[in-house]
Amino acid sequence: MDKPQIISHVMKSLNFTLFDVKWIPCSAKFVVLGNHPRGTGALNVYELSHADLKSVLEKEKSASLKCGTFGASPRSSHHLATGDFEGKMQIWNLEQPEVPVYSVKGHKEIINAIDGVGGLGIGEGAPEIVSGSRDGSVKVWDPRQKDEPVATMEPGEGEAKRDCWAVAFGHAYTPHDRCVCAGYDNGDLKLFDLRTMKLRWETNVKNGICGLEFDRKDINMNKLGVTTLEAKIHVYDMRTQHPQKGFSSVSEKAHKSTVWGIRHLPQNRDIAMTLGGSGSVNLWKYSYPSQRVTTDSEGKEVGVAGSLSLQQNVTLSTQPINAFDWSPDKQGLCACTSFDQTVRVLIVTGLGKI
Repeated sequence: MDKPQIISHVMKSLNFTLFDVKWIPCSAKFVVLGNHPRGTGALNVYELSHADLKSVLEKEKSASLKCGTFGASPRSSHHLATGDFEGKMQIWNLEQPEVPVYSVKGHKEIINAIDGVGGLGIGEGAPEIVSGSRDGSVKVWDPRQKDEPVATMEPGEGEAKRDCWAVAFGHAYTPHDRCVCAGYDNGDLKLFDLRTMKLRWETNVKNGICGLEFDRKDINMNKLGVTTLEAKIHVYDMRTQHPQKGFSSVSEKAHKSTVWGIRHLPQNRDIAMTLGGSGSVNLWKYSYPSQRVTTDSEGKEVGVAGSLSLQQNVTLSTQPINAFDWSPDKQGLCACTSFDQTVRVLIVTGLGKI
């Protein structure tokens, strides 16, 4: 019993397909996004009350909702940014969710992934939202600026358009520094530096990238978690970039199926949960090497990756676990959704002992 335990605390079956779940900061509530059988969007809020989930809000939207983030929201207001099947990026005030406070037709096709930074007191600089779409483009939005993105990363003329499946902000540790990482269906991984507006680094992990997350958005880049099809997890040490070799990484196989995503524990950046296509969740600990940097034969610095160790795993469903979010306020409290149309609240014990 020294190991952490993953306990299914409460579950609720819903009558629509679930795509994303996000805890509302400073509350016992979370948002579930998805689509109804008739093709409309579901925006529902549930509150954890003892051993039960109470429905607080159920709103039907014109288009199916794929992804959401509170990352660009001021701490005082619960503004949820969403991406939908029609390519619209919208921001909703959950106190008055009838009409979006911001709406833009940002992409020609479905928005697969979204992330925010600069809100909730996390990350220096302006509040911004990044969206990645099947149309091959990645766009950065400032909610204070209507209609036009502040940055667009897309293939040049004649280049093949790849489906962007995952996006993440990082490196927002000064008012000027900020990076966006994007993962694509062919395994391309690209790191864009928003300060210089240049592609800083790219590689290919040989499998479609389903999930991306920096261990923290608001520090000098430390680690980047990448999950893919065919059961692979990669963790890159982002502190040292070699001119030719790029960033060093460690890889593990897990879940025996697609790894849908990775979420780092807010209270400890070296602990993370991965989501399996097999209906399982795996809890990992990253251990740093004794020396994070060495030099090559030419005297250039090379990063040294650490190791991943599996702390606990549990199978929750016969269907893929497709979304997961830690509560930012209560260590070990989390929620996940799966394609069996069930949302589950989990409690992970013993995290302080790892």
